[in-house]
Amino acid sequence: MMESIRCDAMPIEVLLVEDSPGDVRLTQEAFKDAKVHINLHVASDGARAMAFLNREGEHANAPRPDLVLLDLNLPKKDGREVLQEIKESSTLKSIPVVILTTSSSEADILKSYRLHANCYITKPVGLEGFLTVVKSIDNFWLSVVKLPHEVSS
Repeated sequence: MMESIRCDAMPIEVLLVEDSPGDVRLTQEAFKDAKVHINLHVASDGARAMAFLNREGEHANAPRPDLVLLDLNLPKKDGREVLQEIKESSTLKSIPVVILTTSSSEADILKSYRLHANCYITKPVGLEGFLTVVKSIDNFWLSVVKLPHEVSS
């Protein structure tokens, strides 16, 4: 198996939008063994996610995420609304968004792709399955894929 090596030593900024403390802990645990350095930021609802992304209020100095992991079923602002706002924003739309949710509804899958989600993953129920999914996100999105970085104009 080939190990990928990032030429730039910059950490990858990941925004996890997740309201389940258990899933947040599991994601943090799965990323501990990541091949690259990840700064994992957590927003527990859709409103906080948009404040982070738009660098509003307490998030004024928040880094721009290189990747967003987005749950669909969130309090305050639904994940579908967050996805739509990200993809309609000229400043945010280039950030890849991975839907990571319990929903396996065909309607949710179709709507997410119509709103320009970059991929859709249904969370497995068991611990091992969940860890495997998060590690596969690391293996692909954080190790193989070239992510866009914000360029100062």
